[in-house]
Amino acid sequence: MAPLSPSEAEAAPAPPARPRYQLGAGIDIAAKTFTASKCLPDAEPTKAEDFKQTPADFARLEKRLCASGFPPEQILVVMEATGNYWIELATYLDQAGFAVSVINPASAHSFAKSLLLKIKNDLLDAQTLARQAITLKPAVWTPPPQIYWELAQRLQQRNDLLATRTRLKNQLHALSVTRAVPKVVERLTKLIEVVNGQLKELEEEIERVVAQDEKWHHSVLLLQTITGIGPLTAWWLVMLTLNFSLCRRAESLTYFAGLAPIKRQSGTSVHPRPVIGQGGNYQLRALLYMAAASAIRFNPLVKAYFEALVAKGKPYKVARCAAARKLLHLAVGVITSDKAFDAEYGLGLRTKRLAPKGKAS
Repeated sequence: MAPLSPSEAEAAPAPPARPRYQLGAGIDIAAKTFTASKCLPDAEPTKAEDFKQTPADFARLEKRLCASGFPPEQILVVMEATGNYWIELATYLDQAGFAVSVINPASAHSFAKSLLLKIKNDLLDAQTLARQAITLKPAVWTPPPQIYWELAQRLQQRNDLLATRTRLKNQLHALSVTRAVPKVVERLTKLIEVVNGQLKELEEEIERVVAQDEKWHHSVLLLQTITGIGPLTAWWLVMLTLNFSLCRRAESLTYFAGLAPIKRQSGTSVHPRPVIGQGGNYQLRALLYMAAASAIRFNPLVKAYFEALVAKGKPYKVARCAAARKLLHLAVGVITSDKAFDAEYGLGLRTKRLAPKGKAS
């Protein structure tokens, strides 16, 4: 490529300036508490401080950060995406004007290893995240839309109701093999009926909530054109991926879900088999693994892919994980192309790729 002329160079848009943060803050998240530390450039992190997951302590953290003398937009706060415990605090800090970055725990782990840190505790983790904030300056997080909160809380409540129903059914089954008291059996039966009614009501509510957002509703409908993905899987997929905005590419989303095989090799002596990593979003990984059970039976494309792996001698669980990964790629495909799933088209492409060279496919 020829170099730009002086006039063209002047007309070319300047690359976006990299944010210059004056202070990095690291927050280690737990269910009921969090630990925070601050770090200036070319300095050691401050001693970490413990906080509670309450609005009062959110405000106390804000006050501590502002006491540094820098405006909120010049302070980058980094935290890990641990379960859903981080969302409330991240949203609070974002609304207060701070730059907030939510990173994959695997990223934090890799950075800690680069510092040769072997001891792990909340205080040290917060300091490491603060150092990572001011050193690497991870990308700023964008808060999810309102539909995320509406959908996430209802899906979690559905899981809780399912767990309650399972517990009640187990209690009822235990009574069936002993001298059961009729009144006790009657109450358990009524409780199960109540939970069933709540589940039905909740699922109808979720359908109405999703239908109110045109983009999310459209994605849910597209996902359900893929055999093996039903309404429940589609709801979880759009919620966990923020309607596929967290990762734009299928490969990135595969790593986000923890479904990418990780190869470890060192010289000629250390080369174990690639394995599925323990990082990533376990909920998304479990969701796709369960959906793969149906897809390998009824989705022609996933079934052919799964059977080819089994024919090569791959263990069942390995092939099923690969099928789950394939299902995720298909989901990304229908969303990015904005087209319904076409198994015949996919099988045609696969046949063409597998055809021997020089022969018609």
